[in-house]
Amino acid sequence: VFDSNFLPQGLCLYKSLERQESDFVLWIICVDDLCWEKLNAIKLDKIKLIKLSDVETKSLLDVKKNRNKVEYIWTLSPFAPKFVFEQDPEITRVTYLDADMYFMKSPKLLFNEFEKSGKAVMITPHNYAPQYDQSSKSGKYCVQFIIFKRNESENVRKWWETKCLEWCYQRVEENKFGDQKYLDQFPLKFKKYVHILEKKEYIQAPWNARIFESKDCLAYHFHGLRLIENKLGLILFSKGYKIPQGTLKKIYQIYFCELRKLYQKGLYEWKGQTKEINKLFAWS
Repeated sequence: VFDSNFLPQGLCLYKSLERQESDFVLWIICVDDLCWEKLNAIKLDKIKLIKLSDVETKSLLDVKKNRNKVEYIWTLSPFAPKFVFEQDPEITRVTYLDADMYFMKSPKLLFNEFEKSGKAVMITPHNYAPQYDQSSKSGKYCVQFIIFKRNESENVRKWWETKCLEWCYQRVEENKFGDQKYLDQFPLKFKKYVHILEKKEYIQAPWNARIFESKDCLAYHFHGLRLIENKLGLILFSKGYKIPQGTLKKIYQIYFCELRKLYQKGLYEWKGQTKEINKLFAWS
């Protein structure tokens, strides 16, 4: 679920899946028309698009009036699997992914663990390094990667949907934060249905890069990475976190190279000068 501002990240996610896994379909819920137009023009083989304006419900439109852009996109999270299930009755499993995820290896091991659990939903812990622990604010679990089985997961998904419609804001309030803090309740309310990823090192992010080996990473969450334009043409990434050199070289460098390739192919636009783009990617 993303808008045109996250198009570079969304395309990187697609390319990583294409490289690591041949059997997939990436459904993208386009939050704005520009996102839909650009992706529709590219026509990538394993992408299917949903225009948000075609599927927005009355309940969503009602809360949209009182939420900012980020809050509204967060509100859409529990609706995403529902929209995809409704588009294709043959689909038996949907995995919600944040747009800034990137697969370093095949996700098969993640799905293997989930299938062995016999559960209907899988969530992933933040696994914070001690110095970055934000569990009290942001929650123990991260929305980044959530698996839903058709029908069997509906009671969990529907509860999450109801909660996000009631309250989903960019602030901490009464043990709530956006769409994410609700995940803390999943294993408590729905223990029979929810599996928590056990191989913690499979999904890495800026907040846990210091406690895991980069070689064990299946998927990396590039939280906080933004393309910014200034006179130096710099990338601002993972602000507030100290990333180990090994992770920078073995994970971030690959991601920057992917961004550069997509730019050079004209798959997204950069408003700065070509000279600045080359300088920005020079070290990668």
